[in-house]
Amino acid sequence: MKNYIVTGMIALVISLGVVWLAPDLIRSDQTIKIEHVNGTPAQGAVYTVNSENEIVPLNFTEVAADVMDAVVHIRSTQTSSLTQQRQYQQSPHPFRDFFGDDFFNDFFGQPGPNRRYEYRSQPQPRVGTGSGVIINESGYIVTNNHVIADADDIEVTLHDNRTYKASVIGTDPSTDLALIQIQETGLKSVPFVNSDQVQVGEWVLAVGNPFNLNSTVTAGIVSAKSRNINILRDQYAVESFIQTDAAINPGNSGGALVNLQGGLVGINTAIASPTGAYSGYGFAVPANMVNKVVEDLLKYGAVQRGYLGITIRSVDGNLAKEKDLDVTKGVYVDSLAENSAGMDAGLASGDVIIAVEGIEVASAPELQEMIARHRPGDEVALKVARGNKELELKAKLKNREGETRFLAKNRDEVLNMLGAEFEDLDKKTARDLGLSGGVRVKKLFPGKLRRETSMREGFIITKVDRQVIRDQKDLARVLQRKEGGVLIEGYDPDRKTRQFYAFGL
Repeated sequence: MKNYIVTGMIALVISLGVVWLAPDLIRSDQTIKIEHVNGTPAQGAVYTVNSENEIVPLNFTEVAADVMDAVVHIRSTQTSSLTQQRQYQQSPHPFRDFFGDDFFNDFFGQPGPNRRYEYRSQPQPRVGTGSGVIINESGYIVTNNHVIADADDIEVTLHDNRTYKASVIGTDPSTDLALIQIQETGLKSVPFVNSDQVQVGEWVLAVGNPFNLNSTVTAGIVSAKSRNINILRDQYAVESFIQTDAAINPGNSGGALVNLQGGLVGINTAIASPTGAYSGYGFAVPANMVNKVVEDLLKYGAVQRGYLGITIRSVDGNLAKEKDLDVTKGVYVDSLAENSAGMDAGLASGDVIIAVEGIEVASAPELQEMIARHRPGDEVALKVARGNKELELKAKLKNREGETRFLAKNRDEVLNMLGAEFEDLDKKTARDLGLSGGVRVKKLFPGKLRRETSMREGFIITKVDRQVIRDQKDLARVLQRKEGGVLIEGYDPDRKTRQFYAFGL
């Protein structure tokens, strides 16, 4: 009791002292000093484990700075115009600039009052933006096909704000990938990683230009692999996306998904969202698939993709119960096409493919991706569960037509510059049209032909500057020796008339 009384008396004395001294303290002119710390003494407070099981600080600054120089902003412009006809008393001005009146009239004859020439009017440009990844110091850039599809003009802006016009090397709608090129060297590029070794839970960065906010970096993890979200509308679409929760928005399309070492894990392609903006789910084409597409476009001018020729679906618990299967994961073979690679290999309806080339497959998207990385003629090893047995089969892949040959030949670089995909005119069509041969414009991309002429897909090139063109080799040979103006003569199957187009090299 005495202790409580003593304690209370001490507290009362202290309180009275504070009240008595407080006015003097308030009236004091002393300065209160506040210190500012320019740098925190502790850095890298969050740690992770690298591939060597070493504990390292989790820091995104170095990889972000390294990758941003290799990710570009892409602006694609599509101009739709009304084609009208008017009568001219002389040759169109662009032709006259390139060739002069005498050269032009040798081809066309003297212009008369009834000669008609087409011109474009009332342009209505539509502009889209996206991202791209430099994969080679010589200006090769990977992006999404939907970023540059149907564009008349492609402009690429680097991280340091330099701008260039780009030409299309090739596209692959089945994976939504495209390869374009700018005329520059010594560029910073992103190296590829083996996307098969990327693990769920691994840290990744998404680098791109969402909403025209250039050089934006977001961080997240790999949320899942081999996702099929049924977003690609191509008949032969291959969807086996890497899923990430790194923020991806419109404008990120074609940008880079990289690991903490700055290696390319995939090309950001799509988002799953009820609003059209980021809702937590982004999807990227795996780097191994990107690498295969790029190699084919550079070497062959078109993607060479092998097919098993089978109808498949993923095995789950319900399917395993329905079909009385001994496995609960893998790829179930529903049916096989006649003369297909799968049928030739000995596959049968009801089989479950559980491994390809010694790598386990758990779902249909996984199998599609692994087969799509091979070309016609490649032989792949399949491990198949049939009843309570496991079989080892060898399948020699075929193309869409059920053959092992490639669907396209090597393409010369000068033809890439024209911005078109060509094919040799078959003999029967040439004979029916009364032609000795020619090269058909199969598809037009941004390039010389689309920007400087009104040529349409399907046009058949028969002559270049009076020299007969029978195939793509002839076309490349003639154009390689050309400088200045070029005059193309050919047949338009839609108009059923001979047409002339001019452009400059």
